[in-house]
Amino acid sequence: MARVALRAAKEQARQRGAERQQRREARRGTLRSGARRDGRDPLPLGAAVNGLITERGWETPAAVGGVMGRWPQMVGPQVAQHCEPERFDEEERSLLVRCDSTAWATQLRLLAPRLVARLNEDLGQGTVRMIKVRGPRGPEQRFGPLRAPGSRGPGDTYG
Repeated sequence: MARVALRAAKEQARQRGAERQQRREARRGTLRSGARRDGRDPLPLGAAVNGLITERGWETPAAVGGVMGRWPQMVGPQVAQHCEPERFDEEERSLLVRCDSTAWATQLRLLAPRLVARLNEDLGQGTVRMIKVRGPRGPEQRFGPLRAPGSRGPGDTYG
């Protein structure tokens, strides 16, 4: 009689444990990991990053960021030495490029249509619509007691 009662108690304990396990798995949204592939499996880093870029809609900014990293190969070493891309405006689809002299800014403005075509060839048609070229930044203007009245300071040079 004691053996029958013990066997019945063990069976009830097993059933309660199995029910608890099923409730836990149901809350997690998965029954078992098993040997089959599911969304929790590890991914190679490149595939995970590509999935994140696609999921968030970052394809264009990521592509343009890659171009900024390859700027010397895109425009040549001589132009890259004097002009560097600063930022990409996704709304206007324009690339802002800063040059170290006004002469290089003028030269890059003349090369802009060819450069836009080259960028769109790499990134896909219509990714970059225009290139905004900026000349060098002037030194910081300081206002103080030694300033000549009416002068514009270094802004005359870097206008």
